[in-house]
Amino acid sequence: MDLSQYLDIFVEETKEHLNNLNDQVLILEAEPENIDTVNEIFRAAHSLKGMAGTMGFKRMQRLTHNMENVFSEVRNGKLNVTADMVDIVFKCLDAIEGYLNHIMESADEGTEDNDELIELLEGALASSGAQAAPSAEPEPVTVDKMAGSSEGEGATEAEAESTGDDARKKYLTIPIADFEKNAMVEAKEKGLHVYATTVYIQESCLLKSARAFLVFKNLEGKGDIIKSVPSVQDIEDERFDLDFSMFIITDKSIDEIKHLIENVSEIEEAVIEEFDIPDAVTETVVEDTVTEAAADKSSAPAAKSEKKDEKHPQHTKPGKAVVNRSVRVDIEKLDDLMNLVSELIIAKNGLVAVAGDSAIQDQSFNEQIEYVERVTTNLHESVMKVRMVPIESVVNRFPRMIRDLSKKLNKEMELIMTGEDTELDRTVIDEIGDPLMHMLRNAADHGLESTIDRLKLGKPQVGTIRLDAYQDGNNVTIEVSDDGAGVDVEKIKRKAIEKGNITEEQAEYMTDKEAIDLLFMPAFSTAEKISDVSGRGVGLDVVKNKIEGLGGDVEVKSKLGEGTTFITRLPLTLAIIQALMVDVCGEKYALPLNSIVTVEEIMPEDIKYVHTKEVINLRGSVIPLVRLSEVLDIEEPETEEEDEDKSLVAVIVKKGDKQAGLVISNLLGQQEIVIKPLGKYIRVPKMISGATILGNGEVALIIDSNTLV
Repeated sequence: MDLSQYLDIFVEETKEHLNNLNDQVLILEAEPENIDTVNEIFRAAHSLKGMAGTMGFKRMQRLTHNMENVFSEVRNGKLNVTADMVDIVFKCLDAIEGYLNHIMESADEGTEDNDELIELLEGALASSGAQAAPSAEPEPVTVDKMAGSSEGEGATEAEAESTGDDARKKYLTIPIADFEKNAMVEAKEKGLHVYATTVYIQESCLLKSARAFLVFKNLEGKGDIIKSVPSVQDIEDERFDLDFSMFIITDKSIDEIKHLIENVSEIEEAVIEEFDIPDAVTETVVEDTVTEAAADKSSAPAAKSEKKDEKHPQHTKPGKAVVNRSVRVDIEKLDDLMNLVSELIIAKNGLVAVAGDSAIQDQSFNEQIEYVERVTTNLHESVMKVRMVPIESVVNRFPRMIRDLSKKLNKEMELIMTGEDTELDRTVIDEIGDPLMHMLRNAADHGLESTIDRLKLGKPQVGTIRLDAYQDGNNVTIEVSDDGAGVDVEKIKRKAIEKGNITEEQAEYMTDKEAIDLLFMPAFSTAEKISDVSGRGVGLDVVKNKIEGLGGDVEVKSKLGEGTTFITRLPLTLAIIQALMVDVCGEKYALPLNSIVTVEEIMPEDIKYVHTKEVINLRGSVIPLVRLSEVLDIEEPETEEEDEDKSLVAVIVKKGDKQAGLVISNLLGQQEIVIKPLGKYIRVPKMISGATILGNGEVALIIDSNTLV
């Protein structure tokens, strides 16, 4: 069987499991007795083992199998979670990520066996006197043999089949509610059977929820399923391992029901028996070694959702696995869709322009134009929502990174994150990971003091790094802050003088903010020695270039002795924006609306000069003026040069706390525009961020006001 078609699915799901494992192991490190976390780690390792075995990645399967053995003993209470064990597990996760990276590059897991890690895992088992959990397959593990094993068993498959042991009857651990018991009693009185069933799916199965759906489908019309554990919703979302249990009321025989279930492909076995209704309802019917916390947890919502049928339980329909409501879509397909929407918006702008210039004003034509405008706007918003991704997909790896840095730098620190559900365009999300990582590493290494220094200063022993994200208008702001030593401005100035970046005279008149901005210069670092964390001067300049390349900006606020905050502002999207169209000496330009504060009319006598530069006093704020005609090197018409008393139009734009007034000739109105890159073969000034096609076919350049403030 050719499994290459499933490689993309395998990669995506492995990434999700790795992210989940990193989060759960961090929780486990803080809460070693948290059995829910242990169960979650066990299930994730079990899923990774099955997926790797199915795809034929034997080394990855072997490593995850040994991880599964360790956590099997932990959840059985035979092995305690220690700091050393957590370190070993994190190393295993790094090794699995290494396998995944190799698979993504060459569709092969490589030749690294990670024998040392496997020995450490086996040593952890041996140190407690526990033995590796038995599996149906010898090493190396094979998919065919693996298909016979099931999670949580205390015996091998051969033993379970030969003894008919209760370990296969997971329905024995399911709590029964009063209304469910009443339904069973009523069914018995009518001469119907009540069967308790546990269905086991083969480990080689790729689509567990689909197989479960087919089981429910086969039973439809043959009986009533009054309870399912996990719940139907959890089964639909594949939040279960390789088995699920249910109670069925039917007039069919056990053999008929067993045949209907096992007739579904990739079903390993169905364990069925006539259910003895308990006299009293208890939380747990049978104490058994295979009891799982997940069963109790998932049964609660099931009971709640099914209680609405309490009055007529005999009419309860079999549970159906609902069709999955989400799909994975390649980002290139979304890019193609966005390009088509962009062309549609350009065409719409053309129709609007034609309607405005037409000598014939037809009401029905204008109504249709307005309708097309509404539809394209709604279509654009819908496509944008599809492209929006929570920044959680980027920041979820940072807690693990801070944990590792804490050990490497020998500093106690914690990371607090808020706003992980804030959404950004996928194209922006893909690019901000590295800049945020640089800022966090900078905060950990440069920002936070050592534990001893913090105690001397009377600060908390554990340093705090915060990552806060929130939406601010058409921008998303991400702040990375720490409660460390802050930025020593004088030290920066001395370092800049040593490197020849500035002169002593410049340093004397330089403001604190201007000095802090020196940190973003290429190859600039205040670190006394180079380490593998920082000190090479290749961090913050990369951060600034990357963020400005995305149409955003970054600034630093710091107070010596109290901490530093990096504030990053990013546009929600890079493809289609609202812009103010302006005229500069007869040429059309677009200014992104998200950076505009207001538009002002300025009289010549209101213009003052500070250090030979034009400024205005606008409601108590001194704002510098930037004449776009001079910056863009456009010759002004003679009529304008002669008319010195004419008022000026200035668009006030902002970049963080800074503002500037861009002097233009005329306002042309607001318009939805499509950003088109100019390509690498056209050399343009930094202030030009792209171009757009207007409704009449003309091309207008887009001005990046951040470069002018």
